[in-house]
Formats: sequence, C-alpha cells, structure tokens
Amino acid sequence: MRKVWLITGASRGLGADIAKAALAAGHAVVASGRDTDRVSSALGRSHELLAVKLDVTSRSDAEAAVRAAVDRFGRIDVLVNNAANFYAGYFEELTAEQMDRQLATSLIGPMNVTRAVLPLMRKQGSGHVISISSSAGLVGFEFCTAYSAAKFGLEGWMESLAPEIAPFGIRATVVSPGSFRTELLTEQSTTYAEPAVADYAERRAKQVEFWNSRNGKQGGDPAKLARALITIADLEQPPLRFIAGADAIELAKRKIAALQQQVDAFLELSTSLAFDEAGGGK
Repeated sequence: MRKVWLITGASRGLGADIAKAALAAGHAVVASGRDTDRVSSALGRSHELLAVKLDVTSRSDAEAAVRAAVDRFGRIDVLVNNAANFYAGYFEELTAEQMDRQLATSLIGPMNVTRAVLPLMRKQGSGHVISISSSAGLVGFEFCTAYSAAKFGLEGWMESLAPEIAPFGIRATVVSPGSFRTELLTEQSTTYAEPAVADYAERRAKQVEFWNSRNGKQGGDPAKLARALITIADLEQPPLRFIAGADAIELAKRKIAALQQQVDAFLELSTSLAFDEAGGGK
C-alpha cells in the first residue's frame, strides 16, 4: 500500500538512503532538510517526491513542512526523525552551548516535528513515528556524553510516547543502529570539543584519533538499513525497538547482562527499602 513518508535530514547520509528506499518501494516522500537544493540534488526529481525546508530546531519550520506535505499528498503515514549531529568530547570540555545544540537537534528536534505531525495522524486514525537513535542510546561511551544524553533521552521519550498514541492507531519505533557508514562522522556532522582541561589531554588525543579513523570504515550498510525500515513500516505490528546491526545486538546483550549483574549484586539491599509493616511509615 502506498504511504506518504516525511523524512528529516534527507539531504545526505541515512536520510537520503531512507528516502530512496521509500521511493523505490512505491511510496511518496516528503524529504526535508535545511537546504532544499541539496535535498533535490541528493534525490533527483519525481512526482512522488517533495523537497521541503526543515530545520528541526524550528517549530515553525516543522509546522510548515507538515502543511506542505498535506497540501501535496493529503496525509502523512510515516514520520522518520533522522536529522542529527554529533558533539564529541569529554563533558568538562564541552561547552554549555554545545550541549544545548546537541539536545536541540537530536532530542528536541524530533519532538518538534512529531508534535507537528501527531494531530494529523490522530485525525487519520493511523500513522507510524520512527526515530533514529543509536547504540549510544543503549550504552554510554566515554567521549560521548552529549550524544548519549540526547539519544538516551530520545529512547525514553519514544518508549513513553508509544502507549500514549497507540489508542489512536499510531505506532512508534525507535531504531538503535550500531556502526553504519553514514555521514555522521564527517566534518559536516561531527564537532569536537576544544581542549580545555589538561588532565584529559592524552585520552582526548586517542579518542579523536579513534573517531577520525572510523569515518568511512563502519561495517554497516546504510542502504540495507533503509530497506529494513521499509520492511518494518509495512508490518501490522511494528516493533517498539529495532536494534540494527550485529554490533548493536552484541552491545545490547552486554548491557542486559550488566544490568542483571547489578540487580543480583544488590538484590538484598534493594529489596529491603520498603516501610516496615509494624512501623507504618512513622
């Protein structure tokens, strides 16, 4: 069945791959980005494609993009919150402004667009909100405090949103990819904290070298991930979570094991914290 997809951050990287996969599957696509010329250049021309300007940090942009989608195609069936950035660095060296920009794009941005789309989906009685998270939204990594803060927040928001919108026929899926060869680690998407605390100098240099060396060498194929999302969006009961990539699955298993170990290690102490029945809380 033909659906209308609204995809953020569709001018390059994973967003462009998702748009191409949706078009190839016979769907209509509203592809958004800060520069519509770059969106059109990445995706070409099609009667089933509408390029719209959308800075996800702007609520007015989000509302205008939804209006444009409805004017052109009449509805929105699938929203993909894909736009993101990456502020890498040790927490003490990241500025408050950098942290704000990380959260504004990767957490508040998806909220802005989803808030603009939900009234339409409620009226339709159907829809699917897909938000692209990261394995860094499941496991915290050194040098990724800002990014993980945004992605952990995204996952918690989506998990809580799912039961709120389910009665209206709207599904929610949060995607936690591992290492995919997207453009997240390019200079256009990654910003490193400036050196500010000497105590971090040696570790910082190793971290920057590591992340730079990963660019273009990630094992995951974003085109395959894009096609997997088409498959998931076609399911009658799509998953709340889709952990994408063998490396992400391994990290998730380690996290589950670590949580279980922590539960078991302090089980007696944790379960001894209720009021004593005789005391009644006095």
